Amino acid sequence: MPHNLHRRKRTAMSHPAGAGRKPGSQTSLRNANQRRVLDTVRRSGRLTQAQIARRTSLAPSTVSNIVHELMDAGLLVMAADHAGRRGQLVGFSGSAGHVVGVDFGHRHVTVAVADLNQQVVGQRRHELPSGHRFGDDLELVRRVLDRLLEEIGTPGSTLLAAGLTLPAPVDLGGRLISTSAILPGWGGIDLREEAGRRLGVPVVVENDANAGALGEHTRGAGRGTRNMAYVKIGHGVGSGLVLNGSLFRGATGSAGEIGHSTVDERGKVCRCGSRGCLETFVSSGEITRLLADTHGSDLTVPELVDAALDGDVGCARVVGDTGRMLGTAVATLCNIVNPELVVIGGEISRAGEMLLGPLREIVARHGVRGSVRDLRIEAAELGLRAHVVGAVILALEHVELPLGTGG
Repeated sequence: MPHNLHRRKRTAMSHPAGAGRKPGSQTSLRNANQRRVLDTVRRSGRLTQAQIARRTSLAPSTVSNIVHELMDAGLLVMAADHAGRRGQLVGFSGSAGHVVGVDFGHRHVTVAVADLNQQVVGQRRHELPSGHRFGDDLELVRRVLDRLLEEIGTPGSTLLAAGLTLPAPVDLGGRLISTSAILPGWGGIDLREEAGRRLGVPVVVENDANAGALGEHTRGAGRGTRNMAYVKIGHGVGSGLVLNGSLFRGATGSAGEIGHSTVDERGKVCRCGSRGCLETFVSSGEITRLLADTHGSDLTVPELVDAALDGDVGCARVVGDTGRMLGTAVATLCNIVNPELVVIGGEISRAGEMLLGPLREIVARHGVRGSVRDLRIEAAELGLRAHVVGAVILALEHVELPLGTGG
């Protein structure tokens, strides 16, 4: 896999191309408009030319010219729209490049390869041993990635960037996790630099709940919303916030640490050092432990959910109580940021209304009326794929594409 791709500059997607530039030549203007079209297709996926014109505020004739220039350059293609909309869809060509999404959990890693239209073309999940460490983990990712590329017939030279997500707070520079207590084998490492060196492409690193929020906002239950919260329940509990249409990370990158809000100051000591955190009540290990005496110590969350849906009263009670406990923290979150949608992710979200019904009840009871009156609370549409889809989108946001050369 070539390493010269490190020299590609990363595109800051929060600053539209051309922002702050002084008016220049026709070539500069054309390049700026080409960049606007490319970035719009990259963010939104395949669109009609009319949709591109509306989203870029460019004249339809200008969009048409740019699209054909970029088609001639091999970056864009047109395809029939099978969704009933008028006009053909404009998207990236298969030869324009690919990105990698890598989602690490506490005991698993998922690796996905996607084209520039946000479509995953290959994906694999592997379980990880307890105490897994950074170096071994990245070597596994590299081997899995090489096998995926071989299977889909894609050379490594087409890879442009990678997104890597972790179940831990990540600093704003995307280099360090904020606490090594969560992932001891990953502490003190410049993650962006080391992962980029090992994978041979520029890497952006993000907290998994933030990636899940981005995935659900772009391609899942949050499509079309401006303000939403994604709450992930797994080995830990975290949330990602999309405010005014953009991912909100906070002053240091630790926004959304809902799992470490105190719900009982006389409760268990949490791994963060505090007592009675939400995580000590509703994380996957805690809820399965409640059923150890009746269902065995090796019960998993998917098994718990299956049993609850099949009528097991004990499992159903634990799912409902989890929703009620989670509801208190979600109500506080809604009182503060007033989202229009809360998306619940993680394996337990598959329980559907058995979890969401009690959760909604508590949010309605404790939420300020103005903050929760029109609030929607839904299960993650992408399910467990939300994080790796978010990782793909993060990678896409940091790809630098060449421009067309039309006159």
